[in-house]
Amino acid sequence: MVFKRLLGSLGVGGPAVDTVLDPGAVTPGGVLGGQVHLRGGDADFTVERLTLELLARVEAEHDDGESEGAVVFHRHVVGGNFRLAAHERYSVPFSFPVPWETPITELYGQDLGIVLGVRTELGVAGARDKGDLDPLAVRPLPAQEAVLEAFGQLGFGFGSADLELGRVGGTGQQLPFYQEIELVPAPRYAHRVSEVEVTFLAGPTGIEVVLEADKRGGPLSEGRDELTRFTVGHHDVDRVDWNAEVDGWIRQLVEHRAPYGGHAHKDEYGHHDDHDHGHGSGPGTGTAIAAGAAGLAVGVVGGMVAAEVVDEIGDFFEGDDEEDEYDGGDEDE
Repeated sequence: MVFKRLLGSLGVGGPAVDTVLDPGAVTPGGVLGGQVHLRGGDADFTVERLTLELLARVEAEHDDGESEGAVVFHRHVVGGNFRLAAHERYSVPFSFPVPWETPITELYGQDLGIVLGVRTELGVAGARDKGDLDPLAVRPLPAQEAVLEAFGQLGFGFGSADLELGRVGGTGQQLPFYQEIELVPAPRYAHRVSEVEVTFLAGPTGIEVVLEADKRGGPLSEGRDELTRFTVGHHDVDRVDWNAEVDGWIRQLVEHRAPYGGHAHKDEYGHHDDHDHGHGSGPGTGTAIAAGAAGLAVGVVGGMVAAEVVDEIGDFFEGDDEEDEYDGGDEDE
């Protein structure tokens, strides 16, 4: 165990903490479990509150540029009101669901460059100390994986992924940010669009898929962004021909048709304002999803996650995670 000394404001010899997450990645809406291990300091302390915070590294666009900061997007109180004797070792198990809109950090086990963490907060003697920040791995829901796999099968490649501060208008979005997964267009669409961005907004019954295409301009027209969105039920995963479904979404988007998707608008701060939207799923033959399949899996496994992104993750977890922090999280007692 690697304990981190806390509560330096109380002097040398304060308690220490080490949070250990259960192995493996969690899914959006899934259960995060583990244990918080405490080691008493040189004196007895009463632990008033023991809280776990979920953080995300997000980007925010401003008139004068762009900045990055940490967003606390969920809190869960795992214990409190107990005595921690000097040098005593004490463990608190925990298990709680993460928000449905928690962004995914990996695809087929490969890192997407999204930075999430679990931070332990210890409240003692009226003081709060935040430390022991651990990386959080999140894998896609079956419906998310099915959509991304279809993009890969259709010839789209993984470009990058990030988190944007803002809201998607007209949806039930709960978190103060959303995830964008940028895809390189398939050859058949490369003359029409330069990239396609995918945003998932998951919930208990399904996911909303927001698509944005950066359309190329022509001799007499400028390029522009086109947005649309679709809804997919969790139960649709095994009943849909996803290659045909997603191909229909893309054709509809690049041809500026909206029989069942609708359009949306995104401003510079990341907000989306949308109009009428319908359901984008339907009957089909089903499709296999495998880690070794072609498409996006090849793009990620093939090293399209840049080394500098991996370095940034390390810097975030080792550095000043208190800087530029936005507090947008809810709390579970």
